[in-house]
Amino acid sequence: KTSDDEVGDYTAGIRELGPYADYLVINVSSPNTPGLRSLQQREPLRHLLASTLKARDEYAPNAPLFVKLAPDLSLEEMADVAEVVLETGIDGMIVSNTTNARPESLLSTHKGETGGLSGAPIKNRSTECIRAMYDLTKGTVPIIGVGGVGNGKDAYEKLKAGASLIQIYSMMVYEGPGVVSRIRKELGDIIVENGYKSVEDVVGADHMDIYWSKREESVRRRMQERQENEKEVVDL
Repeated sequence: KTSDDEVGDYTAGIRELGPYADYLVINVSSPNTPGLRSLQQREPLRHLLASTLKARDEYAPNAPLFVKLAPDLSLEEMADVAEVVLETGIDGMIVSNTTNARPESLLSTHKGETGGLSGAPIKNRSTECIRAMYDLTKGTVPIIGVGGVGNGKDAYEKLKAGASLIQIYSMMVYEGPGVVSRIRKELGDIIVENGYKSVEDVVGADHMDIYWSKREESVRRRMQERQENEKEVVDL
């Protein structure tokens, strides 16, 4: 965190660790590293993502590259990030990291401590950020939704806001790995109760125009694939 060559550091990380990774994350939103969040500004982010995508293509071509965003961005700042994300073609976003904010609802005597706040207090804000980034990118960039997910309802709300995948961290501390099975079961029940058949059917449901446009495109794609398969059978 004392480096003056951020791009070089990220590139070195991709070079050394990328070949072993299932996916890579460019974290420009940790509240515990002074100055790091300034990399979310349009021009620094554009340069960073273009450079790290090039490194990924060279050293870890099979690893999707995500950028992890802070929940403290303004709508204008999120619009700048969305523009860069679409321009560079990065594989996805993780929304969101921990927050510097301290909600009035906090009761702990330690609430004034510095550092990132996670868990239930950031649930609503992270969901709002997911919804905004999905809308700004028209649902074309996959989002991993994270922040305050403690049950199936929380996961369901993030899927509807636009997340394609859900990530958990704070609840792992309180409940351990078994929390994943519990949330998955609760989420499955909620999906069925609301008339959906799969997680994919829920993603982006809060954005009606985008949602139905993507659904129509999916149906057309499946019909085209079916026709092509039928043609292959006839040709055989």
